[in-house]
Amino acid sequence: MSWFKKIFNKQEKETLDQGLEKSREGFFEKISKAVVGKSTVDEEVLDNLEEVLIASDVGASTTIKIIERIEQRVARDKYVSTEELNRILREEITALLLENPHQNSGNIDQSKKPYVIMVVGVNGVGKTTTIGKLAHQFKKEGKSVVLGAADTFRAAAVDQLVIWSERVGVPIVKQSMGSDPASVAFDTVQSAQAQGADIAIIDTAGRLHNKVNLMNELSKIKRVMQKVLPDAPHEILLVLDGSTGQNAFEQARQFTAATEVSALAVTKLDGTAKGGVVIGISDQFQIPVKYIGVGEKMEDLQLFNGAEFVDSFFKT
Repeated sequence: MSWFKKIFNKQEKETLDQGLEKSREGFFEKISKAVVGKSTVDEEVLDNLEEVLIASDVGASTTIKIIERIEQRVARDKYVSTEELNRILREEITALLLENPHQNSGNIDQSKKPYVIMVVGVNGVGKTTTIGKLAHQFKKEGKSVVLGAADTFRAAAVDQLVIWSERVGVPIVKQSMGSDPASVAFDTVQSAQAQGADIAIIDTAGRLHNKVNLMNELSKIKRVMQKVLPDAPHEILLVLDGSTGQNAFEQARQFTAATEVSALAVTKLDGTAKGGVVIGISDQFQIPVKYIGVGEKMEDLQLFNGAEFVDSFFKT
């Protein structure tokens, strides 16, 4: 499985360790309280552990799966000490993440040119910043990128993307405020194709109005892009703010119901103790968490690797 084999360099690993520090400290503090005065894992410890996982924003459904796995191990091994609990928990969470059949290494399909990424998500989740950091990473890999400012409802969104395009040194396609987002997406794909660009990344409006309007808007953008490239977009990337915990689950539900999301980026994990949300979202939606944001710098948007993530989450 290519996703599992992705080797992190030392700096990436240290950044990930630091980015998950608050989540790790909060989690182990709760775990310590859950097993205080206990030498073996019994029903009370498991009840307490269930509360810890839910409080860490792993989500109820995923928490139940994890608890059931641990119950099976306790029943099989007869005696499991509380000292072994962290190791077992780590193993079961890693196994759960590895069961997601859609995980990938983050590579793009180079036979698609331009490879079109449509980015969706509510305002304030770090959508534009994620696009800028992605453009930077692709450019560093030697790929040519064109950005499309199709969030035409907010001047700030367009201005912010323009700043990122200048900072990274990639062209941007934009129109006047209030223009049809689908028209901007059309122009972006057409421009990327004309320039022979490798990748086109298109920002979209981050309004969570009702599901029908959202669905219609995103469907129209896709339909209009397909007049230029029949199989566009090749990827629909949903950006979620990890620091919002359970609200990130709700946003994922709304957007996956409105459009065919194919990848997820979970941002702002460095400023929160809610890193467990990545585990729950990866498990529940069976859509690959492709990127995680663990800091402010350009390089701090990392390809998600479940094994490395769990290793950093449980680092003692």
